[in-house]
Amino acid sequence: MKELLKVHELQFDVNDLILFEQFTGTVHQGDIIGIIGKNGAGKSTLLKILSGELQPTKGSLNWVQDNIKISYVEQETEAYDYSEVSSSEATLLSKWHVPTNEYHQLSGGEKLKARLANGFASPSNLLLLDEPTNHLDEESTELLIDQIKHYKGTIILVSHDRYFLDKVVSKIWSIENKKLIEHYGNYTDYMKEREKRRLSQQRAYEKQQKMIETIESQINNLSNWSQKAHAESTKKEGFKEYYRVKAKRTDAQIKSKKKRLEKELEKSKVEPVKEDYEVEFTLSTNKKRGKRFLEVKQLSKTFNSEALFENANFTILHGEKIALVGPNGSGKTTLVKIIMGEEKGEGEIWVSPSANIGYLTQDVFDLPLEKTPEQLFYRESYEEKGKVRNLMKHLGFEKAAWTLPIHSMSMGERVKCKLMAFILDEKDVLILDEPTNHLDLPSREQLEETLMHYNGTLLIVSHDRYFIEKITNSKLEIHNGKIKKAIRKSSDLSSTSDSKELLLKLETERQEVLGKLSFMTPSDAQYFELDQKFHELTKQIKQLKD
Repeated sequence: MKELLKVHELQFDVNDLILFEQFTGTVHQGDIIGIIGKNGAGKSTLLKILSGELQPTKGSLNWVQDNIKISYVEQETEAYDYSEVSSSEATLLSKWHVPTNEYHQLSGGEKLKARLANGFASPSNLLLLDEPTNHLDEESTELLIDQIKHYKGTIILVSHDRYFLDKVVSKIWSIENKKLIEHYGNYTDYMKEREKRRLSQQRAYEKQQKMIETIESQINNLSNWSQKAHAESTKKEGFKEYYRVKAKRTDAQIKSKKKRLEKELEKSKVEPVKEDYEVEFTLSTNKKRGKRFLEVKQLSKTFNSEALFENANFTILHGEKIALVGPNGSGKTTLVKIIMGEEKGEGEIWVSPSANIGYLTQDVFDLPLEKTPEQLFYRESYEEKGKVRNLMKHLGFEKAAWTLPIHSMSMGERVKCKLMAFILDEKDVLILDEPTNHLDLPSREQLEETLMHYNGTLLIVSHDRYFIEKITNSKLEIHNGKIKKAIRKSSDLSSTSDSKELLLKLETERQEVLGKLSFMTPSDAQYFELDQKFHELTKQIKQLKD
């Protein structure tokens, strides 16, 4: 394939913070490149540099071919005009079931599909997609995968969706420790190669440390002999010259050994393997009161003369963990807004007056974007301020983020700022609208773990079947204008496509656990816990395959 672009030694700084540096990579015609990395690593920034929206601090983009037309679909936009569309764009809008309403009236998934339709229909040969599966239901994701596979040009995309990455990409660009690692293959291939590389690096580092230890031991022994020889050369009459010569010879050997050590380290200095990026946080609740959190009677909602849902009746008790599911545009977010009193519906709604509710919206623009975390989570006492900063550290923020305006943060970091407010306020009811959108893999996994042990009430809107399978025990399903409440069964994930997706995720997770175990011994603190997790994952994988 012909080269399209050479990325050479790119660096980008934000407020004196180096976001990434020495980025070098190549783009060929027909590539489908997946950019991966933790929240705040610079993935979206890299796309903006490729689109021409931002200029790098250092380095260059060398376009090998002329007249490259670029189309860029952003993660989120507050406003978007799709009133005038081409015939090919209209075809995609119809195929993806996007209504002809005003943009602000669309659901999160419909807004994204409107922008995606414009991107794919644009006369471009390089398409940039930032988190293109966020908000999408299963059917829409499969349609997107098919659209990507039949696209004639080159695609560079950012995603945290392992299943999606494995389905579509031919190359991975991984941003790790501010550097770019290029790998030919999909996400799972890259993770296997990464573990091999880390294991090889760890072994080389251990070998180097043994070599350093041996040489330093030899130097110490020689130094002791030298000191003794120098001391003897001043004491014993008749032997002074003998010990003086011996001391000089030993000094020469020490100098030689030190030079050898320096040369060995200069030739092939191996850095220790850096620990994988981890996120850690917990959610506590205030004491809940009463039995019911919410009661809905005969609730109906009409939008543009069409019924979203009608005559809905259901109750949510304190402590229940409920998944609110349904296709894009079915009214999930609208129902949540009615519960929160932000929209009106016909019927009766009772919300417990004692409930301390945390509502995580899909919107990433509803924070005070000019404020910094220092201002947003202001605390007077040194102790409370330290608690907030420690929480930020466990959520994966760099130290510099404490004084970084929120508008300069990634979308995932903005979501984390919202989660911080709930953690600090100890909410006893959480209503989470697409909480995993924008979050990196470690943050998603930690959120799963935290919500599994959360003893408050949960109402979660999500298209991530794996996520809600792990956390919820009931579901509210909006389908054909009706809302039905049911106890969720494990068989809900029994379809072939869902089983394959779950199997892929379990195998990826097991590979990551195995990679960590390979650097440990049974005496390590986490060894037993990881070993148990490995066996549990193996058992689940076996059950799915059987």
